[in-house]
Amino acid sequence: MVSDQVSPFETSEMVAAFVASTPLLSESWRLCTSAAATAPRNFVTEGGGGVVYVAFPGVEMVAASTESNWRKLVAFDSIGDVAVFSARRNKEGHEPVMVHAGMLNLFSTVFDPFRNQMLTMLGNTNTKSIVITGHSIGGATASLCALWLLSYLHHISSSVSVLCITFGSPLLGNGSFSRAILRERWAGNFCHVVSKHDIMPRLLFAPITPYTAQLNFLLQFWQLSMTVPGFRNLAVPISDQLKELFNFVNRCLDAATQEGEGSAPVLFHPFGSYLFVSSEGAVCVDSSTAVIKMMHLMFASGSPASSFEDHLKYGDYVKKLSLQFLHQKDSVQGNIPDSSYEAGLELAVQSSGLANQELDIEPAKECLKMTRRMGPSPTMNAAILAITLSKVVPYRAEIQCYKAWCDQQVDQMGYYDLFKSRRSISKMAMKVNMNRHKLARFWNNVIEMLERNELPHDVAVREKWVNASQFYKLLVEPLDIAEYYGKGTHTTKGHYIEHGRERRYKIFDRWWKDKMATMEENNERRSTFASLTQDSCFWARVEEAREWLNSVRSEIDTSKVALLWDNIEKFEKYAMELIDNKEVSQDVLARNSSYSTWVEDLRGLRELKAKVKRFPHDFNPFLDGEVIP
Repeated sequence: MVSDQVSPFETSEMVAAFVASTPLLSESWRLCTSAAATAPRNFVTEGGGGVVYVAFPGVEMVAASTESNWRKLVAFDSIGDVAVFSARRNKEGHEPVMVHAGMLNLFSTVFDPFRNQMLTMLGNTNTKSIVITGHSIGGATASLCALWLLSYLHHISSSVSVLCITFGSPLLGNGSFSRAILRERWAGNFCHVVSKHDIMPRLLFAPITPYTAQLNFLLQFWQLSMTVPGFRNLAVPISDQLKELFNFVNRCLDAATQEGEGSAPVLFHPFGSYLFVSSEGAVCVDSSTAVIKMMHLMFASGSPASSFEDHLKYGDYVKKLSLQFLHQKDSVQGNIPDSSYEAGLELAVQSSGLANQELDIEPAKECLKMTRRMGPSPTMNAAILAITLSKVVPYRAEIQCYKAWCDQQVDQMGYYDLFKSRRSISKMAMKVNMNRHKLARFWNNVIEMLERNELPHDVAVREKWVNASQFYKLLVEPLDIAEYYGKGTHTTKGHYIEHGRERRYKIFDRWWKDKMATMEENNERRSTFASLTQDSCFWARVEEAREWLNSVRSEIDTSKVALLWDNIEKFEKYAMELIDNKEVSQDVLARNSSYSTWVEDLRGLRELKAKVKRFPHDFNPFLDGEVIP
């Protein structure tokens, strides 16, 4: 048994130190400031040495701050002509991926020029990296632009790297949006810089309906402060309403950090990594739960004035960070712990600025401990999973033996139809059904571990796992289809491919498709039939074709009849191509298989149709739409 593995060091400040030691933050903020001054409703680009920066300013967004849609979410499926998360659909019953309506609308106003600019940049072979940055609401626009670019680059298989850095950006989407970014393994492409007391990144934790006027005032004040030099030295005039807004947001943040039954639901969720900055340093956090708790702890230590003014101080924080990390901190305050992890934890709390607030720092320590890696590393998990795979191979082998047994039966029904009809009620058939469920649990676990980032990011392209998942799909999915139609589930839920297919098979389809896209085209034809039909959904297509054939017999609407015949002929052509290419197993052509029966029924119906044309008066009942027995 493998014991838990934990990092001996506290890494949240180490990561922050690394980021601050690069020119990324200072260059990004400089471009954000330039964009606010020269292109307050557009964006600016700057490039050199293979790195291109794109900066969006913090702009006033009246549509997003109105009472009716301040917290309105809309479905988010694609950007322009590029699907963002379509390859990994949500599980049935889960909420769809959604983003803030006003921010998506703002993004749409700059999308066309941004896309054209990016296509031009990508046409330049010198472009190696693209950094997209933005301040305030411009940060939300930058995030959406980065998502489009990541999707597009994945579509064209480009090696150009993308990094999105935001400053004081509001939250953008719901929990499904955050999880979808994790599944795509894009969380590492987003770094959100949040100052200690800035209210803007925390606003969407609260329903701001009573404070819409105050919010509009803040947006206008921040806009003027970024674009008009005279405003930069002015403090935000704090009214009683703004004090109430600060207290209200603080209470909502507190409620959002509570756990267990009765806790407040969180509508908007953080995604990516968060770099929390203060005058004492910075810490980097990537756990969604820890991000929310850190947001609350740091915000609660501030005041109404600091929470509104902090939104404009990112330039000061970035400058201080660059200087602070040029030299090593002298020591940790108080007694130096023996453990390197505890010492790092003390240093991280100090860098967050909470150690100097005369507050109980234990909640901050507990929050940072949440980011500590527990359990085996992704590489170790992959090794353990490989051993588990070898243990489930016998389940697969028993199903293969069952298929061979079915193919040898004198009734010549084949693998699919025997399992569907359950004529083979025996210990073997029951064992096969149990093995089917055991294999499903194993592969579902693989997918869940991958999506929780508990496996190396390249598992989905490793030949071992791609081949194993493909073999499993081709062998077992016909049994799932047989179970689906054998129990009549299609009569209540609809046909299998659209309404009953398990998510794991769709994911394995993509893995295999990605593998085939990287392989050289093989023009060699098969000399023998495949051991497994290469379309794992073939039998589901047969079942749909059977329904079309039955519908033709009873349908009286000529336009619908024409459509049904068109579907039938398309499937017939598709099936014949598979057979001609020997991409089906021999059970498809078994004398009494569902496919062979369908072919005979189709032949008989065509013969009847031909007779109707030759002798129409003898087939008046047929022409009148009566059912042909």
